[in-house]
Amino acid sequence: MDSYRLWVQAHPLLSAALQFALLGTLGEVVAASLRGRRPTLPCTLPQLLAKVAAWAVLGLVIKAGFVGMKGFTRGLLDHHLLPAFLGSGLGWAFALSALTNGFFGPQMMLFHRFEDNLILRRRGFDGMAPALWTLLWFWVPAHTLTFSLPADYQVGLAALWSLALGIILGLRPRT
Repeated sequence: MDSYRLWVQAHPLLSAALQFALLGTLGEVVAASLRGRRPTLPCTLPQLLAKVAAWAVLGLVIKAGFVGMKGFTRGLLDHHLLPAFLGSGLGWAFALSALTNGFFGPQMMLFHRFEDNLILRRRGFDGMAPALWTLLWFWVPAHTLTFSLPADYQVGLAALWSLALGIILGLRPRT
């Protein structure tokens, strides 16, 4: 784990991009395979390669978002706009998660859908309501755990959560 931590410290943007490129894309492939009940790709191979790049960009956006939302949350606490018990420990992790997923999450999801639409040559934002609900039932609890870890592990765990959500969504019944 020490070599991982040192790599993340030495290359914060590259590590964020690579972790999301790998794990976010893997989540899509696993979800498509679970839905199809056989190994399959969610799109054509050229589109999948474009999705790898899109996930890498998303990793950069998420890294910047995590840093920015920490400052935002700290600013609210410093100005007494949040209760003091949210300033440390599990309270801090929950406050940061709730604010990140409430303010940053929807825009990030819309950006991700925009990337997907460009790659897949689609229009519209169908299916965004269930995606936004994941902010509440999945991402707030997941990122509460994420933000309770040291900063060097947070983006990596967020990328792992993307894979986990792909598995969960792949297993759910289609409506």
